Amino acid sequence: MKLRQLEMKLERLSGFSSPDPGKEQYRTPAPLAARLLFHAWSRGDIEGKKVIDLGCGTGVLSVGAALLGADEVTGIDIDPAALEVAERNATGAGVTVGLVRGDLADPAVVAGLPPGDTVVMNPPFGAQTLHADRPFIDAALRLAPVTYGIFNAGSRSFLTSYLQGRGVVDEVVAGVIPIKKTFAFHTREVREIPVEIMVLRRVM
Repeated sequence: MKLRQLEMKLERLSGFSSPDPGKEQYRTPAPLAARLLFHAWSRGDIEGKKVIDLGCGTGVLSVGAALLGADEVTGIDIDPAALEVAERNATGAGVTVGLVRGDLADPAVVAGLPPGDTVVMNPPFGAQTLHADRPFIDAALRLAPVTYGIFNAGSRSFLTSYLQGRGVVDEVVAGVIPIKKTFAFHTREVREIPVEIMVLRRVM
């Protein structure tokens, strides 16, 4: 499958019906999701692999990984309504995705998850809850040797420090997330947020 084909398939997926600003529930844009997944696929980290999508939301990354030939895909999210949409998206795309409801801030939840080969994720940036991204990073390091994640642009120095002794930032690819006016506190019709796809590799 070519990059543009993947992007078009992901464009057809449904987003959040009632997004929660406290959980930073923004749909991962299809072009950015496709770019992350295709990048991981081209490096041998998707096809035939066990892929885990942390904070999967409506399943854009999960479905995309399955479309690219992942052997097994598991999506984890705290929101049951989002998981229902993710299940419908997977069914509509003709792929199988295992979905788990759980809070990644709960160590018992993370301990109960089986390890995989690759983590993909678009974690919260911490705009609403300080350090909301850290449980995702910690879980990613525990669950797989390599992670492809979307982070705020300029986060590399923080991640390098936070990962010290446990992992490294192996690669950074620039991108943007166009945020449409969704909540009352949004003042623009569309705001482009600079982001970076970062590849994290476990060293412990």
